[in-house]
Amino acid sequence: MKEFTLLVRRASDAAAVGGDPIPRTSVARSFPSQTARHGASVERAVDVLISSRGHASPARLERACAVLRQHAPLHWVERPGVRPFWAVTRYADIVAMETRSGEFAAGPRTYLASEASEAVLQRVTGKPQLVRSLTEMDPPDHGVYRAIIQGAFAPPALREMEVWLSQWAAEIVDRMAARGGRSDFAADVAMPFTFRVIGRMLGTPEADDIRLARLAQAFVGAEDPQRRLAETPGDTMRMAMLALRDYFEALVADRRAHPRDDLATLIANAMPHGEAMPHYELISYFILLVTAGHDTTALALAGGLEALLAEPEQMARLRGQPELLDAAIEEMLRWTTPVRHFMRTALCDTEVGGRPIRAGDALALFFHSANRDEAVFADAGAFRIDRSPNPHIAFGRGPHICMGLQLARMQMRALFAELLRQTERIELAGRVRRVQSQFMSGVSTLPVRIVFRGSHNAAAESGLSASP
Repeated sequence: MKEFTLLVRRASDAAAVGGDPIPRTSVARSFPSQTARHGASVERAVDVLISSRGHASPARLERACAVLRQHAPLHWVERPGVRPFWAVTRYADIVAMETRSGEFAAGPRTYLASEASEAVLQRVTGKPQLVRSLTEMDPPDHGVYRAIIQGAFAPPALREMEVWLSQWAAEIVDRMAARGGRSDFAADVAMPFTFRVIGRMLGTPEADDIRLARLAQAFVGAEDPQRRLAETPGDTMRMAMLALRDYFEALVADRRAHPRDDLATLIANAMPHGEAMPHYELISYFILLVTAGHDTTALALAGGLEALLAEPEQMARLRGQPELLDAAIEEMLRWTTPVRHFMRTALCDTEVGGRPIRAGDALALFFHSANRDEAVFADAGAFRIDRSPNPHIAFGRGPHICMGLQLARMQMRALFAELLRQTERIELAGRVRRVQSQFMSGVSTLPVRIVFRGSHNAAAESGLSASP
C-alpha cells in the first residue's frame, strides 16, 4: 500500500499530468521533402493532434489528421516539456506495428504525458507509470494477467448476460420517458447504463455507481475542466486515484474474506506467476476495469447517437431497416474511436512505413486518425450506417486488442435496439460538448428531446410541452 500511496501523492508535484504539451518547436526526422514543403501546416496539425482541446473540436482534429496522413504520416515531434516521439497517423502503419508486438513494447511509455510528471514518478518510485495494468504490460506479464478475467468476456459468459442486458436497456429508456422526454443522453443514459454493466460484473452495488464513475472519469480526463476534482490535472489525478485505491482495497479485503461469483473475487484472489498479485498491479487492475470498462462505451453510445442526429437520413434509414443495426454500431465505433492514442517503444532498430526507427524511439499511435484514413475507408469523412467492409481499429489490434470488445458491442446493440423500439423521434435540444483529452475523448454532453411510442407518448409529450 505504501508504494501506491507514495506514487499518487507525489504525482501531483508534477506540472499538469497529461496536459497539453504545446509550445511549438519541432524538428522533422521524417519525410524531409514533404515536411519542407508543408512544414507550417504540419506543425499546426501536430499542435492540434497532441492538444486536449484539439480533441474536443472534431472539425479541427479531422483537418489536422488529414494533413498529417497526407504529408507526414510518420512525423518526429519535439516539444518543450515532452520527450520526443513519432506521431503515427496512417492506418497501415498502426496495424503493422500492433501486429509486430515483438518489436514494440507497451511499456514503459504508454501515454503522452509531460516530462516533469514522468521524472517525478521515476524519481520517487522507480516506476514510469501511475498504474500498471494490462494496457501497460508486455510479455510475459500481459498474457498471465489478461487470463485472470478473460473467461468472463468470452462468448459463453456473455451469452448469459444477454437477457439481463436487454432488461437493463429497457429500464434505462423507461427512466428517460419518466423524465418527460428531455435528457442529457451522455450523462443521464450512456454513463449510468454502461457503468452498471461493469459494476454488476465486478460485484459493486449500484448505489456506488455515480461516485465510482465520477472518479474514473476524473482519472482518464484530468485535463477536462468539467471532469476535474481540483484546480490542476495533477491534483485531480491524485485525488481520484487515492479514492479509488481506498475503495478497492476495502473491496479486495471483503472478497478475500467472503468470495463471490464476480470479477472482484477473481482479481482479489488471483495468483499470477503462482503468487498473490502485488498491490500496485492489484489496484491498477481495478482502475483499468472502471475506466476502460465503461467510459469508452459510453462515449461511443453518445457519439453514435450524435452522428445519427446530425445525419437525419441515416437515422430514418436505421428506423426503416433495423437489420442494419450491427453495421451501424461498427460505424459508430469507427466514427467515435474514444481511445485516441496509445504509445509504443521500439525494442530494436526497425522500420515503420518504410522509414527507419531506432531502438528506444517512442511512437504515438493515433487510432482516431487511422479510422479516417482515406486509403482504407471510402468516403472516410462520411457517417454511413451500411459501411462494408469496415475494418476499424477502435478496439486496437494485436495482443493488446480490447478484451471487452464484444461486451461493448452487446451494450450498444441492446440500448439502440430499445431506443428504436420505444421512440418515434429524437432531436438535439442544446449544445453538444466533448471531453478535452488527447487520450480518451468524445461526446460528454448531449441534450435531447424524445417523443416516445405508445404508453410513454403522453407522458413524454406532456413533459416536452411543459419544458421551457
